Amino acid sequence: MMLRAKTIATAMTAGLALGAALCMLCAAEPGLAQNAAKVLRITPHSNLTILDPIWTTAYITRNHGYMIYDTLFATDEKGEIKPQMIDKWTVSGDKKTYTFTLREGLLFHDDKPVTSQDAVASLQRWGKRDVMGQELMSVVDKIEAVDAKTFRITLKSPWGLVLESLGKPSSNVPFIMPKRVAATPADRQIDDYVGSGPFIFKKDEWRPGEKVVYLKNAKYQPRREPASGTAGGKVVKVDRVEWVIIKDSQTQVNALSAGEIDVLEVIPFELYPSVKSNADLQIVINNPDGSQAMLRFNHLHPPFNNVKVRRAAMMAMNQEAILRGQVGVPDLYRTCTSFFPCKAPYATSKGTELTATGDLKRARELLKEAGYDGTPVVLLQPTDLATISKLPIVAAQLLRQAGFKVDMQAMDWQTLVARRVKKDPPGQGGWNAFMTWWAAADVMNPSVNYAMNASCDKAWFGWPCDAELENLRRLFSRAESQAERRATMEKVHARAVAIVPYAPVGEYMMPTGVRKNVKGILKAGAFVAWNISKE
Repeated sequence: MMLRAKTIATAMTAGLALGAALCMLCAAEPGLAQNAAKVLRITPHSNLTILDPIWTTAYITRNHGYMIYDTLFATDEKGEIKPQMIDKWTVSGDKKTYTFTLREGLLFHDDKPVTSQDAVASLQRWGKRDVMGQELMSVVDKIEAVDAKTFRITLKSPWGLVLESLGKPSSNVPFIMPKRVAATPADRQIDDYVGSGPFIFKKDEWRPGEKVVYLKNAKYQPRREPASGTAGGKVVKVDRVEWVIIKDSQTQVNALSAGEIDVLEVIPFELYPSVKSNADLQIVINNPDGSQAMLRFNHLHPPFNNVKVRRAAMMAMNQEAILRGQVGVPDLYRTCTSFFPCKAPYATSKGTELTATGDLKRARELLKEAGYDGTPVVLLQPTDLATISKLPIVAAQLLRQAGFKVDMQAMDWQTLVARRVKKDPPGQGGWNAFMTWWAAADVMNPSVNYAMNASCDKAWFGWPCDAELENLRRLFSRAESQAERRATMEKVHARAVAIVPYAPVGEYMMPTGVRKNVKGILKAGAFVAWNISKE
């Protein structure tokens, strides 16, 4: 496949090696060029370096997980929980015992059958890492295999979100792995990538920073229901999927326009108008609920170990300015001062007059009241992740205007992901703040919202520590009615406003660019490759 003139010109200015790599890739595989309809080439939103979707919450790893693993339950396009690997299940009258039976024909990629012991081991490992899994495990008495196809979860007390936990669509997804893999300690990454999902990972062709390859799993047996969200029949309509890693935004769009890739998972916002006006392309929003952007604080070290300083920082966040700087396309963003997404069932306006209002005058007053001594704020900026790379730039300026001293440190996203794990002081390789985004499904209520977890050392990066918030989150997950859950959520939100685990900075949607001969992209929140065909 030859690069078109426009692509060559851009590649020379943005990095000729990227365009050349695409040419070399196609030239090296002439058989694929002859059967192009069976090969789907996607440029994902990020490079893939971590392959364990339980160990990290990174969305690129979650998407990788959906390629090669399957789930017990799943969430359809309407947000309803549906069985996936499960054939049938029962709940005891006291709502404390759930019995599940796996459906027939489930095989791992090494041809070994999926058993209840695999499911039990996988859930136990997931429950040690995932925020909602941890809540579930806190009320679990035992999880045990009954026979090869049946397993049982016995609770200490009723818990109303069991199926919602097992079918949660985003990070961390409770993917089912072989027992030998799931036996890997939860604080260590797996090194065996055998799944039972619709695609098989070609580790021998994986070149980090360049290409990831998946093959159709010919032995996978989809459910009979139509595909919907992450649920239903995972029918694979291509033989091979290649993730082609291209870091430069203009080169990404040029490759899509030239037909060198079929799908650009996230259109760079500044190039959205050019994609929209291209007659050969279409724009798909696969997550209509959008994503919440946030400024995450490190609660361990000054200055954000002081709640008054965190309040000042949150008050300084002008959402309109931040979203205009990051997105710039009014149709793709909205301000939202609720800690829970404004399109979600638990959105609230109570107390939001104190969140991310962009009141610099009040922010400066709060900072003075806090006794801020000029301690530099080490703010991490990912330079290669177009979805959030501009967020820290605007936030840094707002913090400076509020009176903070800001040291913004640039790095690639994978380095940031590794850096945010560190609890060291900022001056010794640690950090004070970073910005990220979560799909609405990941922050829609107190149980799934990682950033709302305030369990100290067990909390997500930033490590907020607040017993009252944790107790309220526990009450929310154990509520037996929607009315009780809603009332508890209001208390959770009020407590979050009081302690400021993070600052919400607005919501936006990630547009996907697609060649017009590509059909079947699902509105699943996560990007999934089943159901997609090329004409």
